Amino acid sequence: MSRDWGSAEDVCLGEQTFRLCCEEFIQHSRSINDEWDWEHSQGSEDGYMKKILLKAANGSTPPAWDDQRNVQGEKGELELEAQHGVYEELEDPGAGCSITTGPEMTRYEYHVVYSSSYQSPVLYFRACKLDGRPLSLEEIWERVHDNYKDRLLQGPWDTITQQEHPLLGQPFFILHPCRTHEFMTPIIQAAKEENRHLNVITAWLSMVGPVVGLALPISYATAASKHKTAPD
Repeated sequence: MSRDWGSAEDVCLGEQTFRLCCEEFIQHSRSINDEWDWEHSQGSEDGYMKKILLKAANGSTPPAWDDQRNVQGEKGELELEAQHGVYEELEDPGAGCSITTGPEMTRYEYHVVYSSSYQSPVLYFRACKLDGRPLSLEEIWERVHDNYKDRLLQGPWDTITQQEHPLLGQPFFILHPCRTHEFMTPIIQAAKEENRHLNVITAWLSMVGPVVGLALPISYATAASKHKTAPD
């Protein structure tokens, strides 16, 4: 089955296609240990893709964590703290001075959720310090690169806002999806004209993710290109 996003005239993503694209995306994620997974909503058949990422204040991931950069849960965070000791300033009694052991870390949590209203994927995210203090909208905005700030103000993503997560009922930041169809239409139409397989979740997330510090490895694109488009 082709992971097409509707027809060229009506670019809408059905929920079944959304799930198929997510399954394909997660399958590749697991093959490269990128830590994306599917979360089921309690008491419902609905669900969403989820990833947790620890990042330094400058937006980078500490090199020493190359194999552990995506940490699931509090236990993993505490284990990394014990192993690498990068979260706080420690007093060295012998030296009589303060030792800074590494950059301040921020925990990012990204969710890809299906919107039946917009018939498109939506990127929800939140961020907090390791002491649990959530980042404000102003702090989130400060972490957006200047190039993306200009694009956010002009479209196609409109802006970053805070809304209630539709499945969790908790406050999350969101890249509003009102213009998703607008910037995805030429990508989808080009794939159709070339009879080329397109995982719309990969294509969409590769565009919106970097705006909020979420970059996809290039292997996602190459993996999608290896799939053959199924006949209609």
